[in-house]
Formats: sequence, structure tokens, C-alpha cells
Amino acid sequence: MTAPETARVKPPRLTSLSHGGGCGCKIAPGVLNDILKGSRGLPIPPQLLVGIETCDDAAVYQLNDEQALIATTDFFMPIVDDPYDFGRIAATNAISDVYAMGGTPIMALALVGMPVSVLPLETIGLILKGGESICAEAGIPIAGGHTIDSVEPIYGLVVLGLVHPRRVKRNADAEPGDLLVLGKAIGVGVLSAALKKDALSAEGYARMIASTTQLNRPGSELAAMPGVHALTDVTGFGLAGHALELARGAKLGVRIDWSRVPLLTGVRELAAQGMVTGASGRNWGGYCSDVVLPAGFAAADKALLTDPQTSGGLLVSCAPQAVAEVLALFRRHGFDAAAVVGEVTTDAGRLTVA
Repeated sequence: MTAPETARVKPPRLTSLSHGGGCGCKIAPGVLNDILKGSRGLPIPPQLLVGIETCDDAAVYQLNDEQALIATTDFFMPIVDDPYDFGRIAATNAISDVYAMGGTPIMALALVGMPVSVLPLETIGLILKGGESICAEAGIPIAGGHTIDSVEPIYGLVVLGLVHPRRVKRNADAEPGDLLVLGKAIGVGVLSAALKKDALSAEGYARMIASTTQLNRPGSELAAMPGVHALTDVTGFGLAGHALELARGAKLGVRIDWSRVPLLTGVRELAAQGMVTGASGRNWGGYCSDVVLPAGFAAADKALLTDPQTSGGLLVSCAPQAVAEVLALFRRHGFDAAAVVGEVTTDAGRLTVA
């Protein structure tokens, strides 16, 4: 091929190079549980305040009486074709786990796997620049990282943060009668499925990027509120899966009022047209035995209940008297979709949708 012909060759769509995208790449919850069964008997030092025992968002290690270190990592294959947007989404998603523990991020390390013989170096560079832009917005440096030549493009971060040991917000400390507040509208997985099928409008794409690149900053302030008992973020296992993790950790149950769950504009219609990810079905298969749906619950709604969220919103379990303060905090940070979506019940290990 001559040089001019080479110059005319377009790089492949990022999403065409991966078998899954965003948090839809996560291993199904049932399979993951089987994988981790042999890891729960390891020695646990007293300084390890949060480990893998409740499937929480990050590990937390106490350094002294005033500081605990939060450590997390998250990476995935492309959910969008624009390399800069892919980098931004992946970085926002990774940083979210620090906020979900009630912490403040302090630095990140980049995790980069790219098919260097397939993607132009300019494209790879834009992915990294996208991640750097979000880290700059969060006020943290990317202090290093690791790169490999891989078959599929992979990008993400290791993120470290700090929190006061008494302000750590686990996903396992919900209390009976707590109300559940969701910070972002759901439907990112549906939008990503539509994008992959060339069925997503420019407006839908803009909504998707706006949601997935909005940093969950309220987390560090929520940690200071006595009425906030538990905190997590909704990602690859969908609203149902992460609500169930919260319930199981506390040995309680949750009830979701589906009519109050905020949805991204247009996602119910897209889901009804079959624009759903394979991860949605895998999620349902992993935890359906613990979910009670109302009679006549539509297939599109079930797909959204289990829809994998990439860089999804915080899910807050708080005392009823704290709800107004929690919602006001979300509003101050620009989370206009934040809403009360349910409550914590005594029906241990069960999610009931009303």
C-alpha cells in the first residue's frame, strides 16, 4: 500500500475492537461470587477497615487516628468511539469509588492496554488526555501507571484517596427505615447499546456523556452527615444489583419505588426497541432469585432495573430526617436528577420493586 493510500485508511471504531464496553464488561455477579469464594479466608489486619467481605467499592486502610487510605482500581473497554470521551468516562468511573467511600481522591495511576498495531498513536494519546482532563477536574495528578500491548483497548485508573476513619461510608451500614437516594438517572447501558447499533441521536449521546463524566463529588460531603449511614455507587451490576449488595451487607432488605427512579431521557423507548446490553441479562441471571417484581412489570423496565451503569450515581442510605439535606447537597453540585427511590426494610437479602 502506498503512503497516500495508508493515510486515507480510517482507524477502526473503538467499540468495534471490544466484546463489551464500560461497566458492562464486569463479570456477572453470580460468577464473580464463585470466583471470590476462596479469597475470604485470608488474614485481615486490624488496620484494614474495609476489605472484600461486603463487596464494597474500595479498600480502606487506617494510617493513624485521623487518616485512612482508600485504594481502588477500575478499568474497561470502550463504551464510546470518541477516544477523548472514552478516557474521560473511564477516569470519572474510577474516581467515583473513592467518593463512594466518603473520601477525597489524592492521586491516580493509569492502567493502559492498547492494540498498538491497530490504533494510531494519536488515538491512544487522546484517550490518555481525556483521563488526564478528569483528574485535573478532580484536582489530582496521574503520578504513574502501567502500559501493555493488548488485543482490546483497555483504559482505567488506580485511585488513592483519604478519609477520616470515623467517616468511612461502607455499603453495609444501612439501617431499617432508611430512605434511599439515587444521585444520577439510569440508562447508560441502554444508550451505549443504541450507540453500538448506530441508533443513538446526537442529543442522546450528549446526555450519556454528561452523565458519565459528572464526578460524584457529593460523596466526601455526605460522609460528614450523621444521618447518612451507607453509601455506594451504581455501576456494572445495575440499580438492582448494587441495592442488593447494600441490603446483603446490612443483613436487611430494600424496596425500590420504580415510578420514582430517574431515567435518562428516551431510554425506556430504546429498551423497548431491544437496545439493551448482554450484561443486563447476565445481571438478572445472577440475582433474580432475590428480586420480587410486581405483576405486569414490563420487560423494558426490567432491562433498566438491571442495566449496567458506567460511572453511575451514588446510592445513599440515610435517615428520613436527613433526606432534605442530602438532596440539597446533590442539587448544589448540579445533580438535578437526584431523587428518593426507595427504603431499607427488614426483609433480609431481598429486593422488592413496587
